[in-house]
Amino acid sequence: MKFLFVLLLFPLLTIPAFAESQTLPTEEGTLNVKLTHDPIEPNVITKINIDFINPFTQKIQIHIDYSITVSKDGEIIFGPTQLIHTSVGSVTIPIEFKLGEGIYSIDVKVEGILFNPIPPETVSFDIMVGEADAQPNTTPDNEENGGCLIATATFGSELAPQVQQLRELRDNTILSTESGTAFMTGFNQFYYSFSPTIADLEREHPVFKEVMKLTLTPMISSLSLLNYVDIDSEQEMLGYGISLILLNIGMYVGVPVFGILKLYQFRKN
Repeated sequence: MKFLFVLLLFPLLTIPAFAESQTLPTEEGTLNVKLTHDPIEPNVITKINIDFINPFTQKIQIHIDYSITVSKDGEIIFGPTQLIHTSVGSVTIPIEFKLGEGIYSIDVKVEGILFNPIPPETVSFDIMVGEADAQPNTTPDNEENGGCLIATATFGSELAPQVQQLRELRDNTILSTESGTAFMTGFNQFYYSFSPTIADLEREHPVFKEVMKLTLTPMISSLSLLNYVDIDSEQEMLGYGISLILLNIGMYVGVPVFGILKLYQFRKN
């Protein structure tokens, strides 16, 4: 699944990565919510900045009624708060992450806009606290909104068929072997360092989003080959994984290079 993003996004890795910023839509897409924070250490009060953004104007939406809950592994450490009103559409909340290092979930529920109540819409963020190597070996609990950030931003929803395919391949195939689980543990440390930035760029620049869609589609198609094979051993996992990597290198590097060389020869002649 996500281990092939490295091959696709290598030219983009020179863009400064800010893992401390995420922007996600509420359940019905009424608002975009942006979460920003400095690197977080456990048992230290950290200021979490929340911006409520109008998805049509891409500007801060004023007069929002919301509540917030912070939890880790199902245990609540903050909230759920009573309904809070922000007149300016941006708030800063101090939170102490007191359950040690790991991945915490921040749920923001919006219940009113411009003094008018709306059916509650929630958006969930997954944030890392402490060192990256303190993260869990698997991430099945936090993938609904935070795990496939790039694919979700590219295809518009975590319920998009492409995102579901990536999630199923991860859960049912890659994480079914020790080598796949070990790889995902290491790769997640890298993936979460740049994926929020790429996802934000896609939401801010529709043209870039379309480019990413064209870029990811061939890779997702190649990954669908795993649906037709049985992986019952570590050797098979490594074999198929390396084969897919080579296939994608051929598609994304070999074919363009071959085309450029042919074009060069044609112009030279």
